[in-house]
Amino acid sequence: MRDDGTLDDPYAPSSPTTEMEEGTSAERTTAASRLRAYARDLTGRRRAQVALATGVVCCLALAAVAQVRDETAGAATRVDSSAELAQRAEQERASRSLDRAATPAAAPSATPSASATSADPDTTSRARTVAPAQPTDPAPVAGLDDDQMENAEAIVRTGRKMGVPRRGLVIAVATAMQESNLYNVASGVLPESQDYPHQGVGWDHDSVGLFQQRSSSGWGPVGRLMDPEFATRQFLSALEQVPGWQQMRLTDAAQAVQVSAYPEHYQQHEWRATRVVDAIVPAGR
Repeated sequence: MRDDGTLDDPYAPSSPTTEMEEGTSAERTTAASRLRAYARDLTGRRRAQVALATGVVCCLALAAVAQVRDETAGAATRVDSSAELAQRAEQERASRSLDRAATPAAAPSATPSASATSADPDTTSRARTVAPAQPTDPAPVAGLDDDQMENAEAIVRTGRKMGVPRRGLVIAVATAMQESNLYNVASGVLPESQDYPHQGVGWDHDSVGLFQQRSSSGWGPVGRLMDPEFATRQFLSALEQVPGWQQMRLTDAAQAVQVSAYPEHYQQHEWRATRVVDAIVPAGR
């Protein structure tokens, strides 16, 4: 019904104004829906970006924390290793100290004696010089065979034990070269001498051994004179009793002990005896 009292015709066509208003309203509704959808989509994208950024930041933070932990652990390990090495070094030093303390003979005294602090180098040097060096066992020289060289070594060793100078060793070897040709000779006159080790038999009265010493003249028992070391001691002891023997000619010094009928014969052996002694005890020893 209209204002004027007339009834609306439901089958009458609608007016253009109404259709326009309805169309405009629908378009508005559609635009608003689209705007809301775009806003939701934009909000979702922003949330995703924010979540992604937050995740990246968290990962970086976790990585930084892990690195710091690793560095801290490494530093702690290095500190522990350094402390362990220092502890081991200290233990080793302590062990060495205990080793030295366990040997009282090697520990120095707290207050050194006057002799230790004021040692005379000349005296020390002389003490070293007096100590005899051990002779060597060289091959035979100067035309000697093995037995002769062995007997010469026995003479030199005995003289070194007695502290006899080299000149005395040369005189002794030269004398044995003349008396027995450096063989330990028994006597055919004294069968007793043949009961001992010997390297031949001689017939010069009762003379025996390297120096052909006679028991009847007071040189000693026959059995002892057949021992090269004992016979050498007897000869060198008598030589040292000769005044000025070191300044004498070799033949004169030997003759003063042996009282031979041929005093000049000893001299011919000096060069060979010197070579033999030098081979057994090199110069400077």
